[in-house]
Amino acid sequence: MKNDALYRPCVGIVLFNQDKKVFIAQRLDGHKLGWPDSWQFPQGGIEEEEELAVAALRELKEETGIDEVEIIAEMPHWLYYDLPKDLIAKIWQGKYKGQKQKWFLLKFLGNDSQINLAQDHAEFHKFEWVDIDESINRVVPFKLDVYKELVDYFRDWFK
Repeated sequence: MKNDALYRPCVGIVLFNQDKKVFIAQRLDGHKLGWPDSWQFPQGGIEEEEELAVAALRELKEETGIDEVEIIAEMPHWLYYDLPKDLIAKIWQGKYKGQKQKWFLLKFLGNDSQINLAQDHAEFHKFEWVDIDESINRVVPFKLDVYKELVDYFRDWFK
């Protein structure tokens, strides 16, 4: 049983396009954290009393500029990951040992020209559309178990 107080609550978004490829983006700060080739799905914190689906849509818009989407599914349970010990003090001022994440599957209804990673608080500098199984090969090792579980859960929507 996890002590939820030690995990930052956040939402994650598996976004797919009309070709059933998923959106992954390369983090701007990956080299500072020791993971220069750090790719991930969009994700972010939940504001106080914010509904989870609203948080997912807000985070996606803030990180990518994307707002033409349809929510397809929500993972029924939270997924947790622990940060490596050397990163705990560097992220969130050491307040959390990791994140608990509620994941959503969203369909992108727009086109790539609408994607803008140059946001006010930019987190990414590059993105790609890949097969869902490829996302597992790109994620940092400490998030691997979460990505395996969510990819397994959402895989049926990609058949």
